[in-house]
Amino acid sequence: MVKHTGPTNPELQDLIAQLRKIASEKKVKLWRRIAAELERPARQRRVVNLEKIDRVVRDKEIALVPGKVLGNGSLQKNVKVAAFQFSESAKSKLKDYCTIAELLNENPHGKKVRIVG
Repeated sequence: MVKHTGPTNPELQDLIAQLRKIASEKKVKLWRRIAAELERPARQRRVVNLEKIDRVVRDKEIALVPGKVLGNGSLQKNVKVAAFQFSESAKSKLKDYCTIAELLNENPHGKKVRIVG
């Protein structure tokens, strides 16, 4: 039987620990859920195209992708996108994007955040 070890990327391990700490201090369930999503194996993490983000997120919301954002499609709405990883084509098409760690520092209470994936 294979033992589950979790992610081996030190940057990802630090992010998960930081998410769990803020979740317990501020009592925000959003960050605990994102930490659980990021602990999944890489092949099971969410991969989302810009067209899906444009379809499901409202104006002036923050789209949070616990995985990778790809550049297929375009983003017509005024939204900020936060994710663990971005493809180069997605970065070139996005006006306002950040990492999950940056979003955690800006918005520790998780207001106006929608999980996409």
